Amino acid sequence: MLDIGVQTQNAVDDVNPGEGFRALASAGFSCADFSLNAYLKNTWIYNSSRETFSEAFAGGVQEHLPEEAAFFSRSVQELEHFFTPHKEGAQSAGITINQMHMPYPIYVPRGDAALNEYLWKEMAPKSMYICHFLECPHIVIHGFKLARYLGSEEAEWERTEAFIDSIAPLAKELGITICVENLYDSIGGHLVEGPCCDAAKAAERIDRVNEKYHAQVLGFCFDTGHANLVGIDFEKFITTLDYRLKVLHIHDNDGIRDLHQIPFTFTKTRENKTATDWEGFVRGLKNIRFDKVLSFETAPVLAAFPEPMKMDVLRFIAQIGKYFGGSREK
Repeated sequence: MLDIGVQTQNAVDDVNPGEGFRALASAGFSCADFSLNAYLKNTWIYNSSRETFSEAFAGGVQEHLPEEAAFFSRSVQELEHFFTPHKEGAQSAGITINQMHMPYPIYVPRGDAALNEYLWKEMAPKSMYICHFLECPHIVIHGFKLARYLGSEEAEWERTEAFIDSIAPLAKELGITICVENLYDSIGGHLVEGPCCDAAKAAERIDRVNEKYHAQVLGFCFDTGHANLVGIDFEKFITTLDYRLKVLHIHDNDGIRDLHQIPFTFTKTRENKTATDWEGFVRGLKNIRFDKVLSFETAPVLAAFPEPMKMDVLRFIAQIGKYFGGSREK
């Protein structure tokens, strides 16, 4: 059976992380997707005002930064000290931190230059060091959503690859694989394909980058929810990625909104045909003999259920992971 993982957000806190990791183990998980993105939320990044950064960074006065930004302004040693209880708690509970998510976006189109510089030069490399400290082999990033600003998907990827090049030497040094994921975008109220929604292009780019660095510095994270939103063929996409698929974000939605809910939650009809192609998902994993972690990106679910039901919900998600794993082996 494959290992099963889940996000730490809403399950593991900073006050007593060991307790949260023990709960994950008790529910049936052996791995965790460490929610590093919870320490610098995308809503804050998008809403950050020009004045916030321009004034705070004027003359290097970083102590005036708001709490969200100040977190990654700490030294690497301070960050390692902060996350030591998480590392020890996971190890004590027998949980492997197999993947984490770098805060995103890494670049805000037409955003403040000081903000973008902070994300690129401060947050990103420190995220890599935290990943290494937690002995995590994979870190997921979001590609830049710039196609409509630059005029083409190819120009968009060039910007994303430039960012990857900025941290790839560090990834090679630390033994980390950076993973890009398939995204969606919203234009005029309509959801459309975002970065990395072409599996053949992704495969070629991953191979080229890895050949350049002579190391597995780049891989792929397949996100089931994002794929469902834009109508990607799960089996074909996964099969095309093949060995380049390193980590998963497993979650469900109604095909309209990115809800991050439990698989099999939504149906297309009253006859209960699932809204997401879970059969194609399993076939794709079987085609490539996927032998890594079935990891669920379902943190919002834990906030939706009453607190006394949290363990029941975690156990249920773990059981779905076991079902997927068993189905893949048939």
